[in-house]
Formats: sequence, C-alpha cells, structure tokens
Amino acid sequence: MTAGQAITVLKRDSFWRVERVEGVRGACVRRVACGGRLPLSGLVARLLAHRERRALAAITGLEGVPALVRDPGLESGAPRGSLVLREWIAGRPLSRAEELPEDFFEHLDRLVAALHARGVCHNDLHKEQNILVGEDGLPYLVDFQLASVHPSRGALFASRAREDLRHVEKHRRRYTRMGRGPRGESQSGAGATYRRSWIARAWKRGAKPPYEFVTRRLLHTRDGEERRSESGPWPRWTPPLGTRRL
Repeated sequence: MTAGQAITVLKRDSFWRVERVEGVRGACVRRVACGGRLPLSGLVARLLAHRERRALAAITGLEGVPALVRDPGLESGAPRGSLVLREWIAGRPLSRAEELPEDFFEHLDRLVAALHARGVCHNDLHKEQNILVGEDGLPYLVDFQLASVHPSRGALFASRAREDLRHVEKHRRRYTRMGRGPRGESQSGAGATYRRSWIARAWKRGAKPPYEFVTRRLLHTRDGEERRSESGPWPRWTPPLGTRRL
C-alpha cells in the first residue's frame, strides 16, 4: 500500500479478493483474481476478469455503470490479466435499500435497455446486490464478471437480453406486490412476462445442482447472494424522480 491509500477488503471467495481502495484521487474497487481450493479456480477467475473488463470497456460513458480505472500504482505487482479496477459507486444493494423512488424500476428498465443497446448483457441480474440504489435514488449496475458482449446481436444476444429483463421484472413484482407498491397499491399485474430462456433452464437443471454441491457441501461456501426476506423490512416509497437520466 502506498502513502495516502487505505485498503478495505470487501469480499474474498474461491475466485476473488475484492477491495475498496481509497486514494488521493478518490475511491475505486480492485478485484484481484486469486483462485482458491476449487480446481482451476485461478484460471476461471482470470477469464471472468477478462469478461468484466471487456464489458465495461464496451459501455464506457454510460451513466449507471462503473467506469474502468487506470492506475499503474494499483496495477503493479498483479499477474497479467488478473486485475479489474473500476469506479466506486456509493449506494446500497437493492436488498438493503431503506427507500425507493416510485419510478425506480422504470429507471432500471431504461438502464438495462441502454446496456443492451451497446450489445452488452449483464447475465447476473437475479442477484439483488448487483443492483445498487445510488445516493441520488437512481439504479446502478455492478459486477460484470458474467457479462457478455455481442457485436452481431444474434439469437444468443436476444436470449440473454430477455433473461436480463426477466430478472428485472421478477424484482419489480416482488417489491411491488402484496400492497408493498408505491402508495400502498398492489402492482402484481404490472409489467411484461418473460419465460426462462433455454440457457437458464439448462443451468437450473444441469449445472446448478453440482455447482451447489461442490461449493456448499464440500467447500462450505456460498456465492454471496443476498435476498431481502419476505418478512421485510421493505423499503419506503418516495416521490418519483421523473425525467432524470432518461
């Protein structure tokens, strides 16, 4: 650590060490592929780092996503291809937000649509911690290690884009149903309905069970997924933000 820097470890698992670095030019997130007890975990982590850097480069300048950071001092000493440096975004994960603007999910819809317009699919929006509620009340997306870039916008892109939208709609329905919606109104019928893609069905039926067996039964770890309990507490609804970031 160099003078003027403070490093806080945010997370460490079988693939990553994730740190918040506070320096003279502000804060950033440093994700280091370090590997662990899982076979080939170091190689997998470096591949995921490459995916994240590629996706963030493709959406450079888009509001609502972190920007890549270049800092030779923070990059020195890390093996080639093992590091991701990105902007720190102040806010809370959706699962921990204490209040939400009434049009939060409309802004989230637009942000995901803007992502898709760049040919990028997030592919991990089922996790509430990957959707931040910023200090300004707007949605932000983080954790692009599973994101994919699609220059041709073919059938695979269409399938993955629908999956992103399906997860956003699931969050919307969960947060606005059963009288928890804006002004206490039930919103259970709002929004479109998206069927689970063949990729998601294959993961759930084929790959997910052995993945959970290895990580949870053998390694006694979890993927860090955090979900708001059905019993709450649920966020308060605040006045809509209107036309900001449209």
